[in-house]
Amino acid sequence: MYYLNEHLASLNRIFDQNSREGYIRMDLNENPGGLSGEFIHKVLSTVTPELVSKYPEQLAFTQKLGKFIGAEVSQICLTNGSAEAVRYVIEAYSRPGGKIVSVSPSYAMYEVYANMYGRQHVPVHYNEDLTFDVDNIIEQIKPDVDLLIVLNPNNPVGDVYTTEEMDRIIAAAKVNEVTVLIDEAYHYFYPHSFIGYALNNNNVFVTRTFSKLFSLAGCRLGYVVGQADGVTYIQKLCTPHNINAFSMKFAECIIEEPGMVGALIAKQLEGKNFLISELRKRNYEVNAKEGNFIFIKPKTDADELVSRMKKEKKILIKSYNGIGVLGKCLRVSTGETEIMRKFLSAIDELDN
Repeated sequence: MYYLNEHLASLNRIFDQNSREGYIRMDLNENPGGLSGEFIHKVLSTVTPELVSKYPEQLAFTQKLGKFIGAEVSQICLTNGSAEAVRYVIEAYSRPGGKIVSVSPSYAMYEVYANMYGRQHVPVHYNEDLTFDVDNIIEQIKPDVDLLIVLNPNNPVGDVYTTEEMDRIIAAAKVNEVTVLIDEAYHYFYPHSFIGYALNNNNVFVTRTFSKLFSLAGCRLGYVVGQADGVTYIQKLCTPHNINAFSMKFAECIIEEPGMVGALIAKQLEGKNFLISELRKRNYEVNAKEGNFIFIKPKTDADELVSRMKKEKKILIKSYNGIGVLGKCLRVSTGETEIMRKFLSAIDELDN
């Protein structure tokens, strides 16, 4: 009998093969406005035949990234998006049958990867009113747990951890010898980072991505940060030349462009605040914390509204079931004000 990994037979994966080109993308927390055409053309003008024809070289970019985030080259592992980074940390720092703890709801791939590798996923649920008690996480940090994953800010709810809360989490993890992964995919939408914890603790890693604020979801670039010894084990899992030259070229130009990061953050926050204000003027119930996404309680059926938005307005959003007191609701990615105006115009017309 041919062999098949037993964990794949029961693994539930959904792959959306539908084209998203030409739509306003407010469903996957990308930056819906993207980078300016002028900036993209400027970057592409520097591309040479050599850059395209040779295997990508990571050292020069990793040095620049290290300077940008305050880490040494040996403390950084580049990955093909932060989803790959999370996967490698799970593979390296949890055992077959071992327990992986994470908040629920959160990034779905934590549970998917746990199941893929034959680990036990242990969810820590929100309260009905969408509040969260860090004590519930700490109660699950036990000697039989291999890995704790915390997303900060957490998608889709937007909660964040205070320094005091993270200190308690790290202390409990050390006592029980549990590795901690802090996923900072949405770090730039919230001004506090825990990257120092990864650089100063041998059981802590931080993952980040260039997909969200930096609008490089199509290029696929993320990274893991941690102490050098720990990062070395993650690097051993990487496929050769796993980072393409174009992703590094774009990322390098973004972090070296004076004022660009700050401008992207300001534009995002302006659009988010505008959308929240306008929705509340329209008497919508909105759950808006940190991150580039919000929950909206629609006036009509959420699933039907998602379908109509796509079909009639070419706007992509998502519906969620069982979100505490909100019940079935919409999760909408936020972005620059101009795009938020288009969304408001569409919901004014369709949700009544």
